Parts: sequence; C-alpha cells; structure tokens
Amino acid sequence: MKLLLDMNLTPRWVPYLESAGIEALHWSKVGRANAPDEEIMAYAAGLGLVVLTHDLDFSAILAATKGKKPSVVQIRAQNVSPEAIGTQVVAALRHTDAELQAGALLTIDPDRTRIRLLPLQPAS
Repeated sequence: MKLLLDMNLTPRWVPYLESAGIEALHWSKVGRANAPDEEIMAYAAGLGLVVLTHDLDFSAILAATKGKKPSVVQIRAQNVSPEAIGTQVVAALRHTDAELQAGALLTIDPDRTRIRLLPLQPAS
C-alpha cells in the first residue's frame, strides 16, 4: 500500500509512516497546494494510491460518485499529528490493508476505527 497525504496533514507523516514500513507521498510534492479534492482523488486513483486526509469532503465525493477508488483514510481527531495518533493510524492501516487495496473508506478517531467497502451504499 502506498499513501498520498492530503495538504491538511503535516509532511512529518511521510517519515513517520515510512519508518513503519508504509510508503507515503505528500501532495505538496506532486500537486498544487490549492488543488481541488477531485484532482487529488483522480491522481490517487490513477496511481493506485490510498488518500490519507483529515478532510471529510473525500468521503462525500465517494458517496456522491459511488466511487470504487481511490480508497480514503480519514483521521477524525482534533490533534492529527503523527505523534498524537500515529500508532493508531499505523495499526489500522495494517489491519485493513486488504480492504484498502480492494476499495474502502477507513475512518480513524481516538475511540474507534470503522471501515466501509466501496462503493458506499446508503444507510438502510
């Protein structure tokens, strides 16, 4: 799995994730800082990357488009630094690797982790 980190996350995530054996690339290295989320999603989908973000818009895009890729990992915490929530993120990524490779939305918050397979289905 290789992650594409959204602009709303610090580039410090890259060495943190790589030290855990997870490839990572920060959007600032490949795209415009003000790029729309759809551009980031298209880039990630085209290269088979998983988007790591703090932005809820990515899940809204997946829901609206019934998208199957890219997988998105949302961190839903006040402190999204690798020092604060990195251990939980790495554990969740390792635990859900197969689902993320297939297409999934993974939500990580300090109290729990939830995964939904893509395309997203309306709640019943």
